Amino acid sequence: MAKAIVVHDLGGPEQLKWEDVPDVAPGLGQVRVRHTAIGVNFVDIYFRTGLYKAPALPFIPGHEAAGIVDAIGPDVTGVKVGDRVAYAFVQGAYTQVRNIPAARLVPLPDDIDDRTAAAIMLKGMSAQYLLLRCGRVKRGDTILFHAAAGGVGLLACQWAKHLGASVIGTVSNAEKARLAFEHGCEHVINYIKESFVHPVHEITHGEGVAVAFDSVGKTTFRATLDCIRARGLMVSFGQSSGVVPPFDMSLLSIKGSLYLTRPTLASYIGTRPELLETANDLFDVVRAGIVKVQPPRVLPLSQVADAHRDLEARHSTGSIVLEP
Repeated sequence: MAKAIVVHDLGGPEQLKWEDVPDVAPGLGQVRVRHTAIGVNFVDIYFRTGLYKAPALPFIPGHEAAGIVDAIGPDVTGVKVGDRVAYAFVQGAYTQVRNIPAARLVPLPDDIDDRTAAAIMLKGMSAQYLLLRCGRVKRGDTILFHAAAGGVGLLACQWAKHLGASVIGTVSNAEKARLAFEHGCEHVINYIKESFVHPVHEITHGEGVAVAFDSVGKTTFRATLDCIRARGLMVSFGQSSGVVPPFDMSLLSIKGSLYLTRPTLASYIGTRPELLETANDLFDVVRAGIVKVQPPRVLPLSQVADAHRDLEARHSTGSIVLEP
């Protein structure tokens, strides 16, 4: 038997139960990974509450982890027992040990430790696709990034600065503002103290930003549309404050023929080559020091409910990693 966090009923953090689960042999095309570090992400909360629908109840939440291969099933090549590996966006990570398709694993470089890998796989690969393939951020662009001191924000803002963009970040307090400045933001706006729309237009001399990245959702969406230049792009990739309500699509034309996308990482790492390219791009910028990873907060897996509470209350910065 192994220990895992299991959700039997949708709801609050109290639904995250620490239980025994079967430890079974890997099946066709699978390997068994013994986790050493597990990442925590807002998408885990979406599934726990039912905002995103899990395939069935009960289920084990969690979407990223690092660990060591300790068993291999039939018809698996390219992976061997003892390999250090990591993965992202494969549900079922809140457990000591699991079976997973070998094709979804990424080999870890020797100089990327397990805690770092668990802290950056989902968030860092999200930063890669958001900036390079979705927003196509380039030198000279001015961009707006909400939640700039969050897990994705701290990585993405550094990466965007390296690409030559001027980054405007929004945060909710002074400590988060300090972190945002230290991690790539040229301008930081505390949206609790003031509306971010007027400062964005002052910074861009009335033009607006080329791309706005918004993981906050309900409370920021409409105002963010007011910050984008004509024919600019709105990237809505999360909804930590709630679901964006329906709106009249003609608003996009009224505000300057804006583009709007609601992407997800799964669509950008759907094939094995895409997964490896995305992960390797991330590892390259981390190893080169272009993107510096803030040491994650570490909690025992059994205490993941505390991590969920802090995320929902927006009390956390950077990443949270669980130790099995």
